[in-house]
Amino acid sequence: MKKKKKEMNLISKIKSINIKDALKYAWNEFKDFIYYNRQYLSFVLLSCISYLLCMLITMNKFYFGAYFFDVAIVILLGSLGYAFKVKRQFIYWNVLLIIITLLNIINSIYYAFFYSFVSVGLLETIGQTGEVTNAIWDKVKVLDFIYLLMPILFFIYHRYLMNKDYIKAVEKKEKSLKTFIYAIIIGGIILFSNIASLESWETQRLDQQWNREYIVQRFGFLIYQGNDISKVIDTKINAAFGEEKAEKRFIEYYSEKEEHKKNKYTNMLEGYNVIVLHMESIMQFLIGLEINGKEVTPNLNKLVKEENSMYFDNFYAQVSVGTSSDTEFTLNSSLMPVQSGTVFVSYYNRNYETLEKLLSDKKYYTFSMHGNKAAMWNRNKMHYSMGYKKFYDETQYELDELVGLGLSDESFYRQSNDMITEINNMVKESSEYEHYMGTLISLTNHTPFDDPIYTQGEDAFDITYHTGKIDPTTKKEIVWEYLSRSDMSLLGRYIQSVHYADKCIGELLDYINSNPAFDKTLFVFYGDHAAQISKNDFEHMINFDPETGEDRSEDDPLYDEYDYYDHEVFKKVPLILFTKDKKIKGTYSYPMGMIDVLPTIGNMLGIEPKYALGNDIFNIKNNNTVIFPNGNFLTKDVYYYDSQNNYKVLNVDTTLDANYIEDRRKLTSDILNISNDIIVYDLIEKTKEKEGLIGND
Repeated sequence: MKKKKKEMNLISKIKSINIKDALKYAWNEFKDFIYYNRQYLSFVLLSCISYLLCMLITMNKFYFGAYFFDVAIVILLGSLGYAFKVKRQFIYWNVLLIIITLLNIINSIYYAFFYSFVSVGLLETIGQTGEVTNAIWDKVKVLDFIYLLMPILFFIYHRYLMNKDYIKAVEKKEKSLKTFIYAIIIGGIILFSNIASLESWETQRLDQQWNREYIVQRFGFLIYQGNDISKVIDTKINAAFGEEKAEKRFIEYYSEKEEHKKNKYTNMLEGYNVIVLHMESIMQFLIGLEINGKEVTPNLNKLVKEENSMYFDNFYAQVSVGTSSDTEFTLNSSLMPVQSGTVFVSYYNRNYETLEKLLSDKKYYTFSMHGNKAAMWNRNKMHYSMGYKKFYDETQYELDELVGLGLSDESFYRQSNDMITEINNMVKESSEYEHYMGTLISLTNHTPFDDPIYTQGEDAFDITYHTGKIDPTTKKEIVWEYLSRSDMSLLGRYIQSVHYADKCIGELLDYINSNPAFDKTLFVFYGDHAAQISKNDFEHMINFDPETGEDRSEDDPLYDEYDYYDHEVFKKVPLILFTKDKKIKGTYSYPMGMIDVLPTIGNMLGIEPKYALGNDIFNIKNNNTVIFPNGNFLTKDVYYYDSQNNYKVLNVDTTLDANYIEDRRKLTSDILNISNDIIVYDLIEKTKEKEGLIGND
């Protein structure tokens, strides 16, 4: 009976509600919320516009889920302004908007240069930008500063509200707690709606952090930035946290790793000296490229065509934000770049197993040479950690010819030759050393590729296109601008720069071939990474029509659609192994990365790296998987794009089994995580301590 009476009372109350009055009340509440929170709402609106612009400017695409993650976080962060008195709320929102603006400007410029997003962990590398300031500014556009409009408009609107006695009106009316609750509810609904749409593997990628582009595309800028900060804090302050788990993964991985296999190249070059030539920004597409019948790289072309060289034409750099330094590290250690920061700056004080150390154990004198500042990329510390016994920096060179960022390659190689001769004589007379291993790091071919010596000099490579046809009006040959036109000038300058760098390599090769001291020397020539040139530039080059001097249109049957996958595959760099006695030769197209160099040449030199994560390419051959720091991978059959969880088939004749992609995704994740564990937790050092191979002091 009582239950029935309660139900009747509830029905009676519901019937007594006047729908019209309820709607009117809700409308008045809504108007009051808008009117008395105009400052907060303008902050939210301008912040959201800023993030929308950043998304479109950097990635040229709108990502719905990511954007509304940003919207939700902006609403929630902005709601904290209600913890302050009305007069001070503007200061909080203004400071927050300025921080958002600065981060968006930095991300826009950084993305144009590195095709990634900035990390707090990279603050340690800020000193490295001094040498490449011109290169960075070459990428900057006026559009990158459009975000400055937001704090300016916010300030103008604030002044307008002050003139309307906004503060006094709000102070009389405002109920901070009520408004804060409204904001939390709205932001929370948007945030948790997005979270509910996530798959478990997507949250795993957020935790792993190694694919920054994907995290921004799926979770937005603010969650990416917050997650990045938490990762930096975790690795820097709480380095011990997670070490036990990392050590367990490490032990399991190497206990299951296959033993080193011998092949026909095993010990073939044992006892040879080793010279490694780090060729700045040299890409593989340049090999054999001709413009107007003239070779861009005649000396490298000659080297790969000769019978005394081994050429890998499907070879990739595996670099992250450390670019050249990542290449040096990966090639010499067979580990991947670290997930946060750079190894050379953040983790230089670790014990790594490297080519230099393994050769030192076989009585090699090890050295490195670079005609630039020793502190660049922290080489003055990291090179000694890697096992080089001496680093020759710009202070050991006469800076007699400056090209681009510093000492010209021509002068660098000439002066280095004299130093290597001295080293050769020292080793011959030494009882401590029997051989030597050295790395020469070139500099000239560094972005922005604008030195007059190769762009305007009498030997400048001609990047116009000569048709061979005569204009009936002018009676002169018709010449298209081609690579010299404004929208392709960076690519054009790059080709001119490479031609100059190749000339310097040719002079070095002449010296090598004429000097019997190099008769038993393995030379390793490699391009350190792809040039920082946009996809659009290469697309223009590929679709240039020599008949019209213009780009082919999409409806042209000869038009080549150059998509993301094509561009990533195009980023190959050359790897050339060369001995004067012709012991190794041939062209190989196995998919290969920097991480595979140490195991491959180590086998030839008679050394066995225990902790290498790469493969001897002559053991794995076409079954190799080239892993990239952002989670992408490449095989002979596919290129996998981790951000989109999609792939492109490269070999149309292949049939992929059901687990093909998933197996390689797992391999990619395992390698990236094991490598990161080794670096962050110094696991090689700790393992050797436990094995009693080194002291515990």
